Amino acid sequence: MLEQSEVQLLIRKAQNGDEAAKSKLVEENSPLIKSVIRRYKNKGVEYDDLYQLGCMGFLKAIRNFSEEFEVKFSTYAVPMIAGEVKRFLRDDGYIKISRSTKTLSNKIAYFVENYKSVNHSSPTVEEIAAEFGIDGQEVVFAMDSAKFPLSLYEKADDEHSQSLMDKIASKENSDDNLDKIVLKDLIGELNEREKKIIILRYYRDKTQSEVARVLKVSQVQVSRLETKILGKIRSAFN
Repeated sequence: MLEQSEVQLLIRKAQNGDEAAKSKLVEENSPLIKSVIRRYKNKGVEYDDLYQLGCMGFLKAIRNFSEEFEVKFSTYAVPMIAGEVKRFLRDDGYIKISRSTKTLSNKIAYFVENYKSVNHSSPTVEEIAAEFGIDGQEVVFAMDSAKFPLSLYEKADDEHSQSLMDKIASKENSDDNLDKIVLKDLIGELNEREKKIIILRYYRDKTQSEVARVLKVSQVQVSRLETKILGKIRSAFN
């Protein structure tokens, strides 16, 4: 098992585009990913697909994690992993698409996450098409099949339903201290810019740079604001 200092070093390297560091983190945390996805077995999704979804969530955790959160990376990663699986299960329940299209969509999403980690921007449709040897229309169809509008307070369909707190780091288990009423009040107290940051970052999976362009501010400002917002929300649950 890696020491916390080793984990932090690997995360910094991975966020700077080091593929070996990213692979090392995935390999070392494979038991964690498997422990999270285990609860979603027998949901009509093959285990290998569940694991790939879990890895996608884990990659998002690597990309978005900051030491300023003052929590262990594994604590932050768990709800990100679960959220990715639950989003797929929820979407799959509304729009029935072929297994081959779902598999392609899953692979494209995984490729996009890796691409963002290395290039700090999203790949074009043409780049995705070239990667998988398909035409642009197939890429668009596969990516659109995975989309579903998300509400800030929308819950999953199981007894452990989670919302924004799926992706808010906590010093305790996020399932245990999830309080929807308090969370809704906290969000309501945020100003419009802070609300927009939360929606873009945690429900539209935008990078800080992409959010900065939308808000016409610097990436550093977005980073500081996001840290401040997460601190506010976490403090209410401690």
